Amino acid sequence: MAQTVCVLPPAEDRERLLAVVADRNRPLKHVQRARIVLCSADRLPVQEVARRASVSRPAVWRWQARYAEQGVEGLLRDRTRKPGRAPLSAKVVAKVMDLTCSEPPGHATHWTGRAMAKAVGVSLRAVQRLWQAHRLQPHRIRTFKRSNDPEFAEKVEDIVGLYMDPPKHTVVVSIDEKSQIQALDRTQPLLPMRPGQVERGTHDYKRHGTTSLFAALELKTSRVIGQLHRRHRSQEFRQFLDVIEEQVPAGLEVHIIVDNYGTHKTAIIRKWFAKRPRFHVHFTPTYGSWINLVERWFAELTNKRIRRGVFRSVRDLEAAIREFIDVHNEDPKPFVWTKTADQILASIARYAQRTTASNL
Repeated sequence: MAQTVCVLPPAEDRERLLAVVADRNRPLKHVQRARIVLCSADRLPVQEVARRASVSRPAVWRWQARYAEQGVEGLLRDRTRKPGRAPLSAKVVAKVMDLTCSEPPGHATHWTGRAMAKAVGVSLRAVQRLWQAHRLQPHRIRTFKRSNDPEFAEKVEDIVGLYMDPPKHTVVVSIDEKSQIQALDRTQPLLPMRPGQVERGTHDYKRHGTTSLFAALELKTSRVIGQLHRRHRSQEFRQFLDVIEEQVPAGLEVHIIVDNYGTHKTAIIRKWFAKRPRFHVHFTPTYGSWINLVERWFAELTNKRIRRGVFRSVRDLEAAIREFIDVHNEDPKPFVWTKTADQILASIARYAQRTTASNL
């Protein structure tokens, strides 16, 4: 049984409460409180009062008691809460920022949230909010390698020029090897994904051998020419060049972008190019494999087919790679290079200036 509470407001209070309910400019909370008292005066059960006022039963009891103690003014007056914790001062914020970008004490390699909170005398959550607001992530690190190639700028301008404005009646091909691809098999079957749970696999695996993929990405169409070998010597690279020559129309000039790996510069490869004057070789800068566009396609292959794949033999791995290439070539989407050579060189110059200043 719902509890019945008897509230009998005098005539003047009833008039004020009715005016509050009828006033469209009143806050909703005031209207709800007035309706609670009016419905209670009609001797309705608490459950029915709560339904008509669109509040909970504890709210009905609370505002009935407030009216009994303070009258209508108690319904229309809100009690102010104590102010929350004061925001961090600019001095504290600056200290957190300075310490985060400096070496941590002791033998730690980076600051943790708890260590920073203890050092500054604030809460862990306060540190986390500051790091999030200023996009600081002390636990993360990214690798880099500055090129020491004396012809770095010239090579960047040359290759980016091919990407953004290739010569007419030519084919631009980006070539590289993805070597030592492992055929890995999990020691136990994968547990498939389901609502609320990600796919799970064992941390250990069985190795069944490796293979190497030679790939050529055509700039204009993004079509991929691939060849698999168990080794990646200059002999295998020459065989791959023969495959490219077969698939490129004889009347077209061919511009090949390739990195500085040793198998690309042996005598047998130089001799192969010397006999084919329509092939023009463009070497990427030292430590500049990021400018070789086929690396972007290698990332697609790794993320979509290899990393989470299960292969019980090298033959299974090679079949999966060939299938991936065939599916890609059915509907290739060209990769569009957007950064100009000037933008790249300016960005690298700024980066070099920062790294040089940090070592002083």
